[in-house]
Amino acid sequence: MSSFTGNDLMAGPPPTHLPEDPAAAELVPGADAMDVVRRHPDSPVAWATLATLAADAEDDPVTIYAYARVGYHRSLDMLRRNGWKGHGPVPWEHEPNRGFLTCLALLALAARAIGEDAEWERCSEFLRDSSPSGYAELLGDD
Repeated sequence: MSSFTGNDLMAGPPPTHLPEDPAAAELVPGADAMDVVRRHPDSPVAWATLATLAADAEDDPVTIYAYARVGYHRSLDMLRRNGWKGHGPVPWEHEPNRGFLTCLALLALAARAIGEDAEWERCSEFLRDSSPSGYAELLGDD
């Protein structure tokens, strides 16, 4: 018998861990999230914060959708720069990944609220595939 010592080709891609987001340190209580986005327009966590604040304020779902969509696309750019190949785990447990996962969840919820059912399905499934624990935390039984 031979023993296989190479990479397990069936294991799938390794988890992606985004680097610390510089905007995170600025998003302290009392900070103006809009100003943080102006200083860090490429920050997933800053856009996630705007989307979360809009959702908490029960703003128009189109506003939430717009903030979350920008954060989602900024996140995809950052994920790709950090080795992500379009699929694979993006763990909720790694704090810098939470901006992306939050944007994805809020995008899903806002899509559902405006009747974009296919986008709701796609985004909620993408979240579940990327991070089951993130899905549980952000969408739970939705």
